[in-house]
Amino acid sequence: MKAISFNFEIHQPMRLKRYRFFDIGNDHYYYDDFLNDDIITSLAERAYLPAARSLVKMLEDKSYPFKCSITISGTAIEQFEQYVPEMIDLLKRMADTGRCEFLAQPYAHSLASLSDPDEFADQVRMQCERLNELFGVKPKVLKNTEFIYDDDIAPQVWSMGFKGVLTEGAKHIL
Repeated sequence: MKAISFNFEIHQPMRLKRYRFFDIGNDHYYYDDFLNDDIITSLAERAYLPAARSLVKMLEDKSYPFKCSITISGTAIEQFEQYVPEMIDLLKRMADTGRCEFLAQPYAHSLASLSDPDEFADQVRMQCERLNELFGVKPKVLKNTEFIYDDDIAPQVWSMGFKGVLTEGAKHIL
């Protein structure tokens, strides 16, 4: 039987509020907390929480040989912590099974790897620290934003201590 590896990606960007000309110099808070709360709570109720509950059930069932990996952005973690803490609890339960691997990625799900290797490394390090702090895991595999990969990124990823990279399955890349 062939093995299939499931990776579930979770990312939610921070929404910015409308910033008008007259706000310059007067208002230095740029996020739309109401919209962030509304979107993440709605998505969690409709998709994230039901999916996470199903994954926890499969991962905790010792008679079922199911394993998976999760890639979650730092911005998604921040919003779950603030608005949907139950999701963080479910992710902790997944980590506690030992059958769910958490992959590294840039903290803000950014495109930093394309233009700024130092920023890319900082964001990946920050994400790894957060995953270790919350879930007690140290990622061994990196999944760059949108599976971005080329041979210039590989040496940097290796020097950061990763054992592998999740990439797109396109033949010209493989």
